Amino acid sequence: MLLKSKFKLATAIGIMLSMLSLLVHLFLANYSAGGITKYSMHMDDVLPFGPRPRPRRLWGPLRKLDHLHPFAKPSKTYAAPSQHNGFIYAKIYGGFEKIQSSICDLVAVARLLNATLVIPEIQATTRAKGISPKFKSFSYLYDEDHFVDALSNDVAIVRGLPKDLREARKKIKFPTVSPRNSATPEYYMTEVLPRLVKSKVIGIIVNGGNCLKSILPANLEEFQKLRCRVAFHALRLRPQIQALGSQIVGRLRASGHPYLAYHPGLLRDTLAFHGCAELFQDIHTELIQSRRNQMIKRGTVKEQLTVDSVSRKMAGSCPLMPEEVGLLLQALGYPPTTIIFLAGSETFGGQRMLIPLRAMFANLVDRTSLCSQKELSDLVGPEEPLTSDLPHPPPPKSEKQLIEEWKRAGPRPRPLPPPPARPFYAHEKEGWYGWIGENDTEPDASPIEFRRQAHRLLWDALDYFVSVEADAFFPGFHNDGSGWPDYSSLIMGHRLYQSPSGITYRPDRKIVAALFEDVSDHRYHPPRNWTIAAREHLNRSAGVEGIVLSATLSRPVSFLAHPLPECSCRTPKSPAVQPVKSSTGRLLFGGEAECPDWMVRSLAMASAKNSEPQNEDYEDELPEDDSSLDTQHESDRSDVNKSSEQDEEMDPDD
Repeated sequence: MLLKSKFKLATAIGIMLSMLSLLVHLFLANYSAGGITKYSMHMDDVLPFGPRPRPRRLWGPLRKLDHLHPFAKPSKTYAAPSQHNGFIYAKIYGGFEKIQSSICDLVAVARLLNATLVIPEIQATTRAKGISPKFKSFSYLYDEDHFVDALSNDVAIVRGLPKDLREARKKIKFPTVSPRNSATPEYYMTEVLPRLVKSKVIGIIVNGGNCLKSILPANLEEFQKLRCRVAFHALRLRPQIQALGSQIVGRLRASGHPYLAYHPGLLRDTLAFHGCAELFQDIHTELIQSRRNQMIKRGTVKEQLTVDSVSRKMAGSCPLMPEEVGLLLQALGYPPTTIIFLAGSETFGGQRMLIPLRAMFANLVDRTSLCSQKELSDLVGPEEPLTSDLPHPPPPKSEKQLIEEWKRAGPRPRPLPPPPARPFYAHEKEGWYGWIGENDTEPDASPIEFRRQAHRLLWDALDYFVSVEADAFFPGFHNDGSGWPDYSSLIMGHRLYQSPSGITYRPDRKIVAALFEDVSDHRYHPPRNWTIAAREHLNRSAGVEGIVLSATLSRPVSFLAHPLPECSCRTPKSPAVQPVKSSTGRLLFGGEAECPDWMVRSLAMASAKNSEPQNEDYEDELPEDDSSLDTQHESDRSDVNKSSEQDEEMDPDD
């Protein structure tokens, strides 16, 4: 009995000691948490940055391109059209980049034919039913009044045909032409002009985005300048888009640090055209192959349905994946706190494709994370509701109807009725979710899809504005070789015109693919010589060498992707630049005219006003070794968050 009492006493003492120990641990944990909370920094939107100024080699400006300045004004011999041969109206199909390029070509064609241009119709907006009545086709994207006024000395532009001609157009009394891709000026002078003079009105249908040849003869240099005036001055986005774009730029720079814009170029049509389906998995591969099969039937693609995507990737015909872009930015020396703006209305593969890039750079943002839903809705404007194409559940039955059905159901006993069908949710029937599991062929676009296409034009225009204003730009897929203008090249051409000394990377995807092939088994732990090789290539791509190489590929496709030397001038005291010519003898870089005196004086005043002290971080040349990079304080947050561009191998968990 005594033994049992001692055992109970020991048990009670043990329980009490355990409870006391638990209370002590809880108290210590609560005290520690309170201390951490008290002294921690709360950064909800942007991770903390280092205090040092931005290095020139990452954010520019580049000294070798400082002498270039935008200048697209006509020469003194440029005269207004002397006669009027008729009206040209146009329908433009395609995305934002094709619309932008087509309008510039149409203005040049109207000037060439001495015709009056009716403001072009953007078919992606005219096909969308119920979009905001506040904006017409052209004014859905652009400032219509500014477009007409800015080109008043170049081309006569009207908002519509006269009433009698408008009625005749409805009755299809006027001829229409659909010029092939990159049509020559001779085609318009010999084929289109006689029909225009005869009928006084002609319609032009533009599908590919290039209705006029990019490279024009030397005697038509003024037409190249006219293209620049249209693209970079007359085609001003409507005020609502510009205002929201300016707000986004202000929010990106609110922390006092620069930002980099990145366009992945992961578009379903582009991936299908180049045969990059095997770079994806599961359902996305089937979707790409389905679109490629449609292109083969239409004659857009002349190859087989199944191709080796890996060989296409090694040849540079497929876009860089977001993971690869993140590794390249790390090799360049961008810290993990760098703000990256994701541009473009479509990223095929969704957010899953961006997970590796977001793991490397936590400050990856887009318009949806920088704008409220109300701001984006205000940009779209009031729209009429569309009837949903989703299956509707049967209407509920009253108690009386249920009793009547029960009485008419037959003799008893009866088996239990089947369970009710599973309801369909909206996300299960939107886009490709609604048909890929049920049908082998993709259905025609619904009214809701047409409206989404119009909305994508707005998002592309908004992101275009933010990307042009960015401190640096990295394209995921430019100069794709399709023969059509692409979104990234359009941004790069605008940046080359507006701020040529800014950082705009032009990576050679074939070289980059070979670099990643060398470290395919340890790409998160690359050796030092790989990092140096990748950095050297990307730094060269941002300079003169990259401009020249990109011009050889982009200029034959789109003049707006490389508007040099016609639309630039150089300061008189700039260093001598050796002109670079193509194989056909055309200037690719150098040979720009000198800037006028009034412009030189204003540039000198602006330079004196904005002059700032230089330091050792403002070098635009690549350091010989990585030791100088270790001294950078741009990513001095803590020992845990050191930049992965140091000599040591990178941590795959960063």
